[in-house]
Amino acid sequence: MTAIIYIGVLFLLILLCTIALNVYRRHKNQELIETVTSLSRGTNSELSLILKLLKSGVNSKTIFHDLIIKKENGKFSQVDIVLATTEGIVVIEVKDYGGWIFGNGNQTNWTQVMAYGKKKYRFYNPIKQVNSHILSLKNNLKQFDKIPFFSIIVFYGDCELKEINYVPESTMIVRPHRILEALNSIKVNNEPAPYENKQAVVDNLKQTVINGANKDYQKQHIDNIKNTTGKHRILN
Repeated sequence: MTAIIYIGVLFLLILLCTIALNVYRRHKNQELIETVTSLSRGTNSELSLILKLLKSGVNSKTIFHDLIIKKENGKFSQVDIVLATTEGIVVIEVKDYGGWIFGNGNQTNWTQVMAYGKKKYRFYNPIKQVNSHILSLKNNLKQFDKIPFFSIIVFYGDCELKEINYVPESTMIVRPHRILEALNSIKVNNEPAPYENKQAVVDNLKQTVINGANKDYQKQHIDNIKNTTGKHRILN
């Protein structure tokens, strides 16, 4: 009986230590993420990606999350993550999908296939989406015209990139575990960007992050999307 009690107590201590360690790790991870952004902003996948970047050694001061760019026409572009790197500006779009993903860089929509082909859903081409974000960023600061831009589309969720064609040279489409490989490819294959004023770039990106927290901008952006899709104008 004494041995059984001893084993039970030992098991309980191990369990409590494991729980305490997990709580500590979660707290430290949250602290690390908060060097870049608020835990209340963006999706869990975006925060997970930011944590991955930070743990890989990416400087927190070069990561910008949840940006809103106000365009000349009064509309907005909302960007998930931007990295200011030595080689240029990396725009990252984070997607959460399950199933098989089929797409073509030239098409307006891509296809998500679920339930072994029984269900199909369309979603806007993320390559075109990121290109639109890049155009908005370039229009936001004259210096950006001379700086190379790269885009990385990261697919989270239980999905498989089944068939993707015609991906532009400056774009990479990856699963989360290969994001660092994509960033390293950009670093290895490109020369340092001709920044004229790095502080101006940082200040500009910081302002777009501030815009991202603006409730009025958020509402206007959502309203603009609803108006563009026009679904509220379909009365079935």
